[in-house]
Amino acid sequence: MSNPPDRRHVVLGLTSTAAFGAGLASAAPTDSAASLNFLVVGDWGRRGADHQRDVAMAMDRAAAELDSRFVLSVGDNFYPDGVVDASDSHWKQSYEDVYSGPHLQTPWYVALGNHDYHGEPQAQLDYARTSPRWRMPSRYYKVSGAALGLASVDLFCIDTTPMLAEFTERSVRHSGLPVDRQNTAEQLAWLDRALAASDARWKLVFGHHTLRSGGSTHGDTPEIVEKVLPILQRRGAAAYICGHDHDLQHIRRDGLDYILTGAGSQVRPVRPVEGTQFCTSISGFTAVRVGPESLSFEFRSHTGARLYGAALTRA
Repeated sequence: MSNPPDRRHVVLGLTSTAAFGAGLASAAPTDSAASLNFLVVGDWGRRGADHQRDVAMAMDRAAAELDSRFVLSVGDNFYPDGVVDASDSHWKQSYEDVYSGPHLQTPWYVALGNHDYHGEPQAQLDYARTSPRWRMPSRYYKVSGAALGLASVDLFCIDTTPMLAEFTERSVRHSGLPVDRQNTAEQLAWLDRALAASDARWKLVFGHHTLRSGGSTHGDTPEIVEKVLPILQRRGAAAYICGHDHDLQHIRRDGLDYILTGAGSQVRPVRPVEGTQFCTSISGFTAVRVGPESLSFEFRSHTGARLYGAALTRA
């Protein structure tokens, strides 16, 4: 069952976004070269339970309204233990039969989460070989904005689980190899090179684990702060988008915007921390609009209500 929302934060968000929500809706692009709209969801795969199906229906309505071009999934795609192979029943019960709305039949660019590592992560890459919409070419990868029709944005998916000591110590297995056999240094070097090579105005990095967070369950992730934050700062990333804590948060800190959207089904309590602009424990998702000179986003609940919106700025 979902936890009750923090009313103070919800009311603050609504009062600050009435105009923003209307603006985003009216700005649905007719020319993909002018702007690009997409949705983000995380921590969702519960066979429709804990508001997952409600969030999916609200996403479908928003996708139609905003002319969403694709979906980002920020991990923990299947609870509690991932999937075992590409024919696991979870695919139908938690994905195909839940995100079945006509406006969600677009590409889904997917990151792996820690619960996905409890199963067989390779199965999610295998599924991408046959699915018309599930996109996971590798465990970390770049989605070029030019390929999406808007050169001012590039997306970079990272695989955060192998970076965490708690998982390397457990030797969670994938494809017959323990997580600690993955080359985290190689991934970080790739991220550094890829961000440095991008001349996009909006460099958006997405992964599962938090960097900064006021979530009651996890909060900041020290390993991600240590290993990823310096790269994001050095290479001019605009935002880090993630899940892991089951809530909706916007934090502005470290010269970055943190967009936390781990409320795709079950939620947990959240509190303000340094840099918090908004936080709430309501099931929901994020809608993003990127233009050549602007990027704005809003949080929406499982009923479709607009909770909060903000615009990112670049010097």
